[in-house]
Amino acid sequence: MRDIEKAKELYQSLHKDHFCPHDLAYEEMMIHYIYGDVYQHGNLDLRLRELILIVVNTTNMTLESLKEHVYAALKANVTPVEMKEAIYQCTPYIGVGKVKEALDAVHDVFVENQIELPLEDQSTVEEETRFQAGFDVQSEAFGRENIQANHDHAPQELKHIQDYLSAHCFGDFYTRQGLDLKIREMLTFVMLATLGGCENQLRAHTMANIQVGNSRDMLIDVITQCQPYIGFPRTLNAINIINEVTQK
Repeated sequence: MRDIEKAKELYQSLHKDHFCPHDLAYEEMMIHYIYGDVYQHGNLDLRLRELILIVVNTTNMTLESLKEHVYAALKANVTPVEMKEAIYQCTPYIGVGKVKEALDAVHDVFVENQIELPLEDQSTVEEETRFQAGFDVQSEAFGRENIQANHDHAPQELKHIQDYLSAHCFGDFYTRQGLDLKIREMLTFVMLATLGGCENQLRAHTMANIQVGNSRDMLIDVITQCQPYIGFPRTLNAINIINEVTQK
């Protein structure tokens, strides 16, 4: 039996407004489910739950919900740098336009909460080092031989894509400070599960999560946290891939 009073208390501790002020019956049902069931399941701490939902709402482009969870993340002691880095991390997977709009929404919440801006830059690479640094962190997640083979065997007209993956996706983003590799890979798993239709990439990044030390149980907890925001079809697809990868 879920604890409804605990669900209400948790929601009120994280949020300042009604969930759905024009439909209180729907609000009550969803607060009971999200904060009574989902938030009480598994072993993720509150900071990580809110960071996951910042990424889910960025990927979904649900900007009002994003603002609500940025506010909740501040209450849960997620740092502004961690939030910004989580959203930056979305860029190679959902595209620059969506990320720019998400950053605009986050900026509004930061200003409202009197957070000193701009935040300190977290980049660690230069023009001359971004490719090799990206190649190295890509290799840590996927295996050096596999990444080298992707470069060596790419058709001539597609070699630039492999270069972009190493230098931009991994060099410009994964090498940044503020979040470690385990969290960045976990958040990438969240983005791909939220997008849907990315099963090949989701399969590869599920394997990468296991490689960098994120367990099957953790990934189940992560996708459970996403479920109310991505629906059951994408949740079940992700669980099938977790099962497929971890049973091999």
